[in-house]
Parts: sequence; C-alpha cells; structure tokens
Amino acid sequence: MSVSMKDLDPAFRGSGQKDGLEIWRIENFKPVPIPASSYGKFFMGDSYIILKTTALKNGSLRHDIHYWIGKDTSQDEAGTAAILTVELDAALGGRAVQYREVQGNETEKFLSYFRPCIMPRPGGVSSGFKHVDVNDQDHETRLYVCHGKHVVHVKEVPFARSSLNHDDIFILDTKSKIFQFNGSNSSIQERAKALEVVQYIKDTFHEGKCEIASVEDGRMMADAEAGEFWGFFGGFAPLPRRAPAEGNEKHEETAIKLLCFDQGKLEPVNYESLAHELLQTNKCYFLDCGAELYVWMGRTTSLQERKGASEAAEKLLSDSNRTKTHIIKVIEGFETVMFKSKFKEWPQTPDLKLSSEDGRGKVAALLKRQGLNVKGLMKAAPAKEEPQSYIDCTGNLQVWRVNDKDKALLSSSDQSKFYTGDCYIFQYTYAGDDKEECLIGTWFGKKSVEEDRVTAVSLASKMVESAKFQAVQARLYEGKEPVQFFVIFQSLQVFKGGLSSGYKKFIAENGIDDDSYSEEGLALFRIQGSGPENMQAIQVEPVASSLNSSYCYILHDGNTVFTWAGNLTTALDQELMERQLDVIKSRSQKEGSETDQIWSLLGGKSEYSSQKMVRELESDPHLFSCVLSKGNLKVKEIHHFTQDDLMTEDVFILDCHTSIFVWVGQQVDVKVRLQALDIGEKFVVLDFLMENLARETPIFTVTEGSEPPFFTRFFTWDSAKSLMHGNSYQRKLAIVKGGGAPALDKPRRRTPVYSGRSTTQDKSQRSRSMSFSPERVRVRGRSPAFTALAANFESSSNRNLSTPPVVKKLYPKSLTPDSSNTSSKSSAIAALAGSSDRPTQTPTPESIKDGSESEKPKQVEDAKDAGAMNNRVESLTINEDAKENEPEDDEGLPIYPYERLKTTAADPVTEIDVTRRETYLSSAEFKEKFGMTKEAFSKLPKWKQNRLKIDLQLF
Repeated sequence: MSVSMKDLDPAFRGSGQKDGLEIWRIENFKPVPIPASSYGKFFMGDSYIILKTTALKNGSLRHDIHYWIGKDTSQDEAGTAAILTVELDAALGGRAVQYREVQGNETEKFLSYFRPCIMPRPGGVSSGFKHVDVNDQDHETRLYVCHGKHVVHVKEVPFARSSLNHDDIFILDTKSKIFQFNGSNSSIQERAKALEVVQYIKDTFHEGKCEIASVEDGRMMADAEAGEFWGFFGGFAPLPRRAPAEGNEKHEETAIKLLCFDQGKLEPVNYESLAHELLQTNKCYFLDCGAELYVWMGRTTSLQERKGASEAAEKLLSDSNRTKTHIIKVIEGFETVMFKSKFKEWPQTPDLKLSSEDGRGKVAALLKRQGLNVKGLMKAAPAKEEPQSYIDCTGNLQVWRVNDKDKALLSSSDQSKFYTGDCYIFQYTYAGDDKEECLIGTWFGKKSVEEDRVTAVSLASKMVESAKFQAVQARLYEGKEPVQFFVIFQSLQVFKGGLSSGYKKFIAENGIDDDSYSEEGLALFRIQGSGPENMQAIQVEPVASSLNSSYCYILHDGNTVFTWAGNLTTALDQELMERQLDVIKSRSQKEGSETDQIWSLLGGKSEYSSQKMVRELESDPHLFSCVLSKGNLKVKEIHHFTQDDLMTEDVFILDCHTSIFVWVGQQVDVKVRLQALDIGEKFVVLDFLMENLARETPIFTVTEGSEPPFFTRFFTWDSAKSLMHGNSYQRKLAIVKGGGAPALDKPRRRTPVYSGRSTTQDKSQRSRSMSFSPERVRVRGRSPAFTALAANFESSSNRNLSTPPVVKKLYPKSLTPDSSNTSSKSSAIAALAGSSDRPTQTPTPESIKDGSESEKPKQVEDAKDAGAMNNRVESLTINEDAKENEPEDDEGLPIYPYERLKTTAADPVTEIDVTRRETYLSSAEFKEKFGMTKEAFSKLPKWKQNRLKIDLQLF
C-alpha cells in the first residue's frame, strides 16, 4: 500500500507508540484528541475514534481501532469517522483491526476498555446539542436496563412500570438510594455484573454517598426495600409476561456471502466452499455473516481503495437498515481468529507477517523524514524473560510409577529418575501463605502406552477427588514440562526404555528390542537446564550426531566416564555438568580436542548441530468462559479480564500457550468438576485461537479457593474474594453494600509429620534445595537430585587420576562424597530404621489421600510397629538440617590462599568441603575478592551467592 503524508491527518501522527488508550472526537469532520480524564464519557450526538495499543510479550505492538457512533450523530460525521479510521490504520503501518461500534450495540471487546460500563450522555458538537454535566443538575430519577454476563450493556429507558420485565436487570437511580431490580429470568452472573454498574453510579453521580438496595422480582410489599422500590411506580403490581427485551434480540443465522469490491463496485463471488484462495491480494472483499460484516483488504490495495471499501460497507448496512450489524475491517496477514474460522481452512502465512514489518519500517522512515517521532512504529525490543516457577520448592514430594492398573511408590532416591516408556504420578505438598498447598500430577513418557496413561489419569483424579478438589491437578508430557515441574524435582534424569509391565508387554508384542537403560552399558546424557534448581540429564542415542555444541554431555560405558563440553556452552552449563559429576575427576573432553576413544564409543565421528533448543515462550494470556454440553465445548473470550470475571458458578480456561489452566468455581456441579481435565483437553484439540497448540501442552486444573501462585500471577489477586460465602451475586452485593460477606475460616497451616521431613521451619530459613530424607544425607548447598546423580560414581580421592573412574552402579544407595563427615549420623539413622532395604513409605496428608485401599493397612501397621522409631529418625534429621540453616561458624577453619581454592587450581587444596570453598579464605582476601564481608555475603540470596562463586571459580 502506497502511503502519502498528505493522506494522513496531523492528529494521528505519533500515535500508537505505547500501551494504552487514545481517543479522538470528530469535530467539524476532523479528529480532535480528548484528554485522558474524559475517557469513557461519550455523548450521543458525537462520533469517536478509539485506539487501543497493546504491548505484547514478544516486543511487538498490537493495535485495535474502534469508531463509535452516537445515536444522534449525523450520517456525514459517522462516515468521516469510518474514513479517518482507515487513515489511522495507515499511520500505524496498515496492520490494525478496525471495528464499527454503534451506540447500544457495542462489541464486548470495546466495552471491556471502559469497565464496568459506558453511559452515553445527551449532547454533541456538530449536532448543536449542549453537553450536559449531570453533576451540575438537580438529581433526576433515572431507570437503566442492564444485560450481559461478562461485560454490561447499559441503556437508559423511560422511567415507567412498562419498561420493566422479567428477563433483565434494572437499576433505579434516585436521589438518596440506588435500587437494583433483578428479573426472575436473569442469571446470577448478570446480577453480579450489574452490581458493578450500581457501584459506578454511586461513585460517579453520588460521590460515593448513597444507599444500595436489591429487589427480587416477585417479592411482595412485606419487604421494606421492595416496598420502597415499587412506591416509585405507584405501588406493586405483577409484571406481564412478554417477549424478550430489545437489547436481547438475537441475529438469525444467515448464509455467509462473499462479495468483491473492485474499482468502486460490489460483485458477489460464487463458490462451492469458502476457501482462502478466493481472496486476491490486490482487491477488497466483504464477508457478510449477518451479525458481522467483515471487510478484508489486500496488502497491495491503495489507501483510496480501502477508504472506498469502508464507505461502501457503511452504505450497504444503511440501505438495508441493519443497525445491529458490526463492521470489522481486517488487513491481509493480520486477520482475526473469528474471520479465519469462517473459512474451510486457513494456511499459515509467516512470510506475510515478515513483510508487514518491512512495510511498517517504510511508513516509519517516511514519517521520520518529516521530523516526527517514530519510536512506536517500530517493533519494540522484547523484554528478556527469565522463567520463574512461582512455587515453593522446599515441600514434600512423593512419586509413584504406574504399573499394571496400580501404582508403586518410589523411594526418595529414585523419585527423580523417569523412564520414557513409563507413566508416573507425583504429589507435591508445600506451605503456602496461609495454608498447605498441594499439586497432584501425571507425567507421560514419550513411549508410554495408552493403557498406562489412562490408569495414571484415573488414579490421579481419585487422589484429587479425595482431597475434595482442593489440590491442583496437572497433566504433563515428556518434553513439554513447565518450569514448576523441574523446580519441584530440582534434577531430573530421563532414561530410555521402561520398567512397567505395560511397556514390557508392548515391546514384546511388537517385536521391538528392549533398549532400556543398563548400568553397565553404553549411555550418553545431555545436560540441560537454567540453574541448580532446574536441570536435567536426558539420555540420548550414544552416537556423535546426538552431540550439540551448545550443551554438555556425560558418556559412560561400564567403568569408563567422559564429559564433553561444547564450544558454545557457558560457565553455568559447565557448572551443571560438574554438579552432576560432583567431585569425580573424569576424563574431560573439550569440543575439537576429543580423543579417538570417545569417537569410538560414539560409533565414529560425524556432523552434529550447534543450535540450542529454545524453550517455547509464554504468550499473552487469554481467558475464556466454558460450557460443556453433550460433549461439545463452547467458549467465549473475555477481554481485558480481571479476577472478578471468575464467577463461582462457571468454568474458565486461561490460555498461556505454553500451559492451559482450567479454573472451576466452588459452586460448579461435581459432575462438571470431574470433567475439568477433559475440558482442558478438548480446548487444546479445538485450538480456538489457532495458535497451533501442541497435543502435549501442560494442563492444570484449579479449584476456586486453591489457586496456586503460578496461576494467580496473571491477575491482581485478592485471596479474600475466593474465601467468601454465597454465589457471585451475593458476594458482590456484600462488597457493594460495604459490609463484606462473612469469610470462610482461613485454613490453618497444618504441620504434617512426613517421614524424615518437617515443614515447621520458617520459610525464610529454608534452603530452596533442602532435602530431609533419611535415605540420602544431603550435601550442603547441593540439591538432593544432584546428590543422587553424583552417587552414581564412587569417590576418586584414592584413585589414580591417570585412569578413568570406575562406575560400580549407576544409582547405588551410597552416601554422597561428604559421607565421611556424616557417617556417624547416617549410622545412627540406619540403626534406628533397621536394615530393611524397602523404601520408607511417606504418609499422605489427611486431606490428600489417594484412595488406594491396598496401602492403608500397610501404613497402619507401620505406624504401630515403627511410630517411635520414625519420631526419633525425624528428630535426628530435623536437628541436622536445623544446623545447616544456622549461620556457619567459620572460626577454627584453616585458611588457604585463593589460588589454591579455585576449581581450576594447579595445586588444589584437598580434604575440604568443596561446596564452601569461600569459607577457607581469610577475611581480608574474602573482602578483596567478593567486595564485601563474609557476614554481608551470607545475607545474599542463594542464587546470588552461587553466581558470585561461579564468577570467582569457587563453584
């Protein structure tokens, strides 16, 4: 599209550069910007242009343009608004979606900008009407009708009994009191939304000083508020039954028509099926859907052609008296989801989107030559997104492997070792702000069988149901795990093959070789992650093509262990690999200097990639209300959502692209609650936003009142609202009246007794990588999962460093390399626990029972036989961990020079705690290297301490 500066109104120059609203009023056929203090105030005799700019997470700006036409505006003024909207789009680079808004029939998207409602006032500029400020007049009693579940359409109606009906909600605004009359056929959600309008009227026209009253349709004079309300209408009398009000009028479904606008003429397009190929890039088209008239503009059409198409669309609706039809104008390459959904199929068009950036740059360059600020016209640099877990990772974790219609509890040393052919159930309980939180999830390996997956979901759902739906449920697939999963497990090892009977049966029936991981065999692990609390060792094919210059690897073959670091790896990547190996001095191989032996183990040298796998970024969230009827899922998007949009009677889906959250209100029927996971799966399959959602997208089901922080972060959240009694209308009424509904008693934080673990410590004292398991004595500063992997290899303190390390067992129940310092404690624990090799059964909290009857007798027996023993074990372990969280006493420690304490030292110090090298520095040298005292350093967050130690080669 060619753009000329003479075609652009000066009022639009520099617009759309930052997130927010900009509004112009049409005065003498020119756009005049109005101040922000007047946003939301519309006059019936005027026309307006509204620009909504949204800054997306990818750094780009999205624009939506609306032109609003008051019911008393002139036809010429309305036409001017339509034409100027096309010009504004051109000034923004020709990529905005344009909407026609008629007073009384606005789109929900438009109304969401001005919550809770807009209330147009009499008056106008070109019409000659005088603007009337209601606050300057003696208060006049007014009657309004409201309808809408998610946004409220408000219309003033004559103050008369005949205006009332059973289907809508009415607001009677008197001088001293505001009444809300609820029609008997109106929904609870509509009543709750109308109360927001009541609050708006109170604050806007009464300065917050008036009483609020609610009146139910059919309530007799015995009710004082009802009697007062009917007194304004001359007394109570039954309302007649009649047809729905005009505001609820529905558009009849009409056959979709496609018309071509070319050289000022409209011609119908004949087609058998509506296909994308019918649209030519050098023309404009009308897609008439009855309730919406879409105007599609090809990328190569001129500004004058687009203006002509806009005028023709206005004329088409005017001639046919279709006052309720919305006009939506879209540009090729930037079509809305609803427009694309009208076609049989819509191809991906990445090239068009790229070319649009070029066009946008040309517009920016054109304006820049005129001396204008064009910063907002170019794509903004995306903010660097550091993934955060939004979950406390110091809680209690239990993991089960699904096997033959049942589940088997894994020992704490095995709970971070998954097989790609198996399915797992995990339960994670942790201390929240005011109660204990719980997450119950399923993990499906890529090669797991459907039978095991069905069993896993069924067993996990029973656990959630037993918890009275107070636990969050997650469905996760290998390779698509969210960051919360990795932080909970801290370190994850994924092996090839499987151990479940379902997997073994599958490979046997299909004649597939069992390539399950063997401790003595050849295995290659790719090390990945973003830090000590999020790292994985993933087994890959032991061939050279599996290598990648952006990763580190561990290769072992029986008693031989190698590490391989790619040329593009960072110090953090290499630190993670070192943590995996702990203090083992294996043969280190740098890319480009490999020995023949490593290539021999990998089957010969071959080409490999250097491209790092990019984590799929979370997109801007979208909220949908959901109804599942007869197996069909119907959704409706809620624009510019808030916590108040989550109604306790409904189900909602929060789509973040990388994760799907299904939120279920407290008053949703139990049968629907049980279908929450199914609703999420149907949403993923239907992909309403056409964003190519993967079938393996993580799904979380969340119940009202038990929302985890990684869900509430998308809202400005007030937890007190979800603790209130009653339905959404009763809750909102209590807030509007100012008294506040009685809140549910806040759940007291329980102190469950876990085997070898306590949650009684203050949150600030807990380490993010803390372990309390008596099976594994934790190495200070190292997560339990890291310790598990490090235990694969024996200590090399007495080994000839010229020979490769000997691997006895991959995951033996051995102590960590610091075992010499903790052997006495471990012996005491072992003596108390007995010599049994079976894993300690970690009791499930009372509120989170899994429903497995087979485990209950065993737990009761354990409680009788070993109750005292467990208490002593727990006490011993807690005391040990309490010591670890106390400030370290460095007095009496030997002092060594910095050069000998470095991880790369030529003459390293031996027999020290290698995870706390900095403590062996003198106070003077510590301050010189770290730029602070030891006391100041100890107060830093753990991750910051680690970062400094890495930089100084002390970690």
